[in-house]
Amino acid sequence: MAKTDLTAETQNNLKSPKEFDFTSRDFERVRALIYQRAGISLAASKQEMVYSRIARRLRATGMTSFAAYLDWLETGKGDDEWEAFTNALTTNLTSFFREGQHFPILATHLKGKKGPLTIWCSASSTGEEPYSIAMTLCEVFGTLTPPAHVIATDIDTNVLATAQMGIYAKDRIEKMTPERVKRFMLNGKGSQAGLVRVRPELREMVTFKQLNLLADNWAIRGPFDAIFCRNVMIYFDKPTQGKILSRFVPLMKPDALLFAGHSENFMYVSDAFKLRGKTVYQLADHAESAGQLRSHLA
Repeated sequence: MAKTDLTAETQNNLKSPKEFDFTSRDFERVRALIYQRAGISLAASKQEMVYSRIARRLRATGMTSFAAYLDWLETGKGDDEWEAFTNALTTNLTSFFREGQHFPILATHLKGKKGPLTIWCSASSTGEEPYSIAMTLCEVFGTLTPPAHVIATDIDTNVLATAQMGIYAKDRIEKMTPERVKRFMLNGKGSQAGLVRVRPELREMVTFKQLNLLADNWAIRGPFDAIFCRNVMIYFDKPTQGKILSRFVPLMKPDALLFAGHSENFMYVSDAFKLRGKTVYQLADHAESAGQLRSHLA
């Protein structure tokens, strides 16, 4: 990752009184390490966020400076800490049926298909997205036990633990329709009042796994009917995005769909995909063959 010169204002912020010394060199080391480890490109404006999150790791490990903590990681003495370091710098903003235009498209795509169907949610965070996919599958087939399965992965083991429990505060489901809440959620009682839990049928539909998209080997197997890779590519540079997209291709069925986040555009990254709709893609080979077939039939 290329280094970025810090502005005078940024340097002043880094020099402001803090519990731990945090220099521009410390910040650049963090940026380099998280890029090497997870492919995440931290902007130069993220120094305060980095300080806040990694300072918690210093307190937890008993380290007295960023330099000592980073030395500890780099020398291999803190191997068990790498996961906590990565988790600390991972942003996990999500909600049920976020970017809701995608779910009717998924439903239309799956209607008429026979199972078993498999969807991969590649950045599952705390579970709202894969559970939204599972609810959509139930609605397509009209049953809580459709012939379908969702593989949900994330690099952050902390959020995966939350996702597997499927327990959320009630304010997390405020934007869901009353019909969906009644069908797919269970209300907590007593000490659990104010909480809801995803029905067991839905939890059984989803398998959560830890997976780093930059790892040499992915512990999943296709082919998938759809892949959700939303709001994660924005943290990677273009070469890394291209590498990940190329690895999606052999895991997708010929007519599979790839869903991206609202601010992501894969058209300038890979020629393996064609735009099907706003932030929805399909394999270019399938799009071309489908177009040729329509032309022939016409």
